[in-house]
Amino acid sequence: MALKIAVAGLRHNHIYDLCKRATAHPELKIIAACEENPEARNAVDTSIVTITHDSIDTMLNETDCDIVAVGDYYSKRGAIAIEALKKGKHVISDKPLCTRLEELIQIRQLAAGKNLQIGCMLDLRNNPAFVGAREVIQTGQIGEIVATSFGGQHPLLLGKRPDWYFEPGKQGGTINDIAIHAIDIIPWLTGHSFRAITAARTWNAMAPDIPHFKDAAQFMVSLDNNAGICGDVSYAAPDNQGYTSIHYWRFTIWGTEGVMEFGINLDKITVSRHDETEPRYLPLPEGYPGGYLQDFVNAINGIHNDGASTTDSILKAAEVTLKIQHAANTDQTNIPL
Repeated sequence: MALKIAVAGLRHNHIYDLCKRATAHPELKIIAACEENPEARNAVDTSIVTITHDSIDTMLNETDCDIVAVGDYYSKRGAIAIEALKKGKHVISDKPLCTRLEELIQIRQLAAGKNLQIGCMLDLRNNPAFVGAREVIQTGQIGEIVATSFGGQHPLLLGKRPDWYFEPGKQGGTINDIAIHAIDIIPWLTGHSFRAITAARTWNAMAPDIPHFKDAAQFMVSLDNNAGICGDVSYAAPDNQGYTSIHYWRFTIWGTEGVMEFGINLDKITVSRHDETEPRYLPLPEGYPGGYLQDFVNAINGIHNDGASTTDSILKAAEVTLKIQHAANTDQTNIPL
């Protein structure tokens, strides 16, 4: 019998990817969907999902579902996830899962106490470049990881993004918004966990007419093998190139035996080793589109594959990212994790 899904909020377009994949999945069925905001409700793409409720509380009370899929605005998501977990429902969310550490603590406790699974739309693990990069590292082609730098810059798209994005308190911070992808995949790529936050900073650079919105963000963290990570997740990418820029999710990883560069919009992985005079250009392997959703379904069914996204990995990534965001908000440095 198919697992039944109720969709709570459609305030970001990401949730449509989950809806389309769930509709096509033989083990899933969307049976209800709610958007509480009247304007957003009228704008829902009904060719993808049919709205059945205008109150999330009513939907959760009336609907016999197994899973709640969360796609409301960012600062509302934690409360929705908590309520769904209290009612014994598995939860899958667009990123970020929540915007406050106290929410995350409650989500973790409820999921563990009720043996429920958490999923999240963290799809870099499914991208061909990242699948290939993980293989390079795991086969020792660049040795032990010593340093990483990456750019996850996004286009700001002011005037095209939903208005709530720029309303105080609803986005919850640019690091928590974007960096969660990198914080999820770095341990997956390297096999190392995070040790400490060295420094973090956010500031207003691209939208001067909205001074409270800190659209630029950088941070430094270290891994448990003392490797250093430098990341920039600003909303500074050119709008007209959007998500096709070669700088979008582009990584350079340095190891004791060499260096590797790869990215979502690069057509190969470049590996340069100390013992070779020319770089290697590696073709991209197959990716796993929608793997985040299959990992979630597998977890509910008690199946776990190597490298799969899990409740534990999702909650850990959310925790580290929220702590980096907090460090930026409070100007704290050198914080153990």
